[in-house]
Amino acid sequence: METGSSSGNFKLHDRLELLEYDDRLVVKSLESPGEGFSICRRQGNIAPLSEASSSGKPSKTSTIYGVAGTIRLLAGTYVLVITSRKEVGSFLGFPVFRVESMKFLACNEALKFSNSQEKRDEAYFMTLLKTVETTPGLYYSYETDITVNLQRRFKLMEGWMSKPFWQQVDPRFVWNRHLLEELIEYKLDRFIIPLLQGSFQVAQLKLKNSPATFTLLSRRCTRRLGTRMWRRGANLEGDTANFIETEQLLEFEGFRCSSLQIRGSIPLLWEQIVDLSYKPRLRIINHEQTPQIVERHFNDLFQRYGEIIALDLTDKHGDEGQLSASYAAEMQKLPNVRYVSFDFHHVCGSSNFDNLQILYDQISEEYEKQGYFLIDTDGRILEEQKGIIRSNCIDCLDRTNVTQNYFAQKTLNIQLQRLGVYTSNETISMFPEDYLKFRTLWAEQGDEISLEYAGTHALKGDLVRYGKQTVAGLIKDGMSALSRYYMNNFHDGIRQDALDLVSGRYTVSKSNPSPFQLNSFESFSYLPVASALVIGGLTLTTFSIQQAGRNAQHYVTSFVLAGMTAGVMALVRTNGRQFCSRPRLCRLL
Repeated sequence: METGSSSGNFKLHDRLELLEYDDRLVVKSLESPGEGFSICRRQGNIAPLSEASSSGKPSKTSTIYGVAGTIRLLAGTYVLVITSRKEVGSFLGFPVFRVESMKFLACNEALKFSNSQEKRDEAYFMTLLKTVETTPGLYYSYETDITVNLQRRFKLMEGWMSKPFWQQVDPRFVWNRHLLEELIEYKLDRFIIPLLQGSFQVAQLKLKNSPATFTLLSRRCTRRLGTRMWRRGANLEGDTANFIETEQLLEFEGFRCSSLQIRGSIPLLWEQIVDLSYKPRLRIINHEQTPQIVERHFNDLFQRYGEIIALDLTDKHGDEGQLSASYAAEMQKLPNVRYVSFDFHHVCGSSNFDNLQILYDQISEEYEKQGYFLIDTDGRILEEQKGIIRSNCIDCLDRTNVTQNYFAQKTLNIQLQRLGVYTSNETISMFPEDYLKFRTLWAEQGDEISLEYAGTHALKGDLVRYGKQTVAGLIKDGMSALSRYYMNNFHDGIRQDALDLVSGRYTVSKSNPSPFQLNSFESFSYLPVASALVIGGLTLTTFSIQQAGRNAQHYVTSFVLAGMTAGVMALVRTNGRQFCSRPRLCRLL
């Protein structure tokens, strides 16, 4: 099957006109003005485009670049539209765009008839929608589906690629799947844009003056979507947090090579609840279904990818060590999966990136047997990837990025030698210009994936970008670590609620309890008071000590103030979880 062909008549509309009226929104194609739909601003109902729906003078007219979906809240419907985009490269010859900005348009006239509690709840939901509008790393194409990897595209039955995009996709990787339901119901096929969250990076390599296109595409799974501290481990179905499929694609003189790696949180039930400490304690949740959860996870991977090598990069002491030991114990029950424990921090430290060769030597024979996907200029399959490496650390970010980059480099060398570009003794590291592009793409991909999960750039980026740690990199890592601490403790509860809302994990209904009833403790109302007391106490104590030499009474005052400040600090520390931003809408599992 030729994957370079466009999807028939189902090329999506790429420029739309948005007409805003008092009672309706009208969306129509600029290329085909007769194609479009309207949405009632009172009931939120969708209707086909008609002369009546386009009549009258709109209060505002603008150009948008897609409708990402709709969501129904208590008082009506909200429509998510793409207001700006950027072309970032091409996938198999078709342009790929990144969402630069989005906006929810309200169709909530019923809000004026809501009671005070409903208005309060709707205001909170609208705050979550504002958070959704700033979602990073969303990609799409108007001409081809980008959620399905190259090997799977060639395995699909003839005619599959001529279906509407929403029927072609791998549903695991459609970020707005829940938001598209109403558009699908009304058969608005050419307006339905599946958005992929992850990373899309492209570079042109010289390869000894033989140009090639190098693409790095990461696809984030939506089955256990969430933020770093509020989505850990697996759910009862075996879906894991921060599960990402990364495809490395090389296009050279008509040949196409694809290789896949995956990452995902340790597939046990475990949590790490924020409590104001820098590194909260890990807690393994003992559950009678744990063996079945692990088995479900790996059975699903085996069906999709073939033989699996599971690389566990966690520490072998402390909380991480206990989690790793529990994981290893469960993996002994799965004879068809090769489990490899590799203490990244112990072996590689902070800068010995080349020590990953020790890991590679352990699994090189099996890894190279897994192979990669290769097709020639006529679309004939020359090689197939028969298995996959699944990597994890705790976050599946920093250590995992470095390790995946190392294995990706090994695979690229094998592919270039297979194509005759390099001799058996040559590697990409011998060609500085191409090597820099390769490492830069992997570093930028790591940053983007980290931004989506942890809210900051990746740590250890220097190891990927330069192969060593630099002073500037250490400073950047320190700033990112502090930013993670702030995001995880004081912002991610709201981010998690936004993700649960947009993914459909939480459904808004008047029969559901108010989010404020689900979590009655107002963490943010207490945190500023506690912070002010601590800062004020420290300031007054310092001032009193400075004045103590002039008046002995100041010694007593200083002692009292210091005691009060210490008491407040102890109270905050003991009840740290209560002072952090917590999700309101859903349970962790």
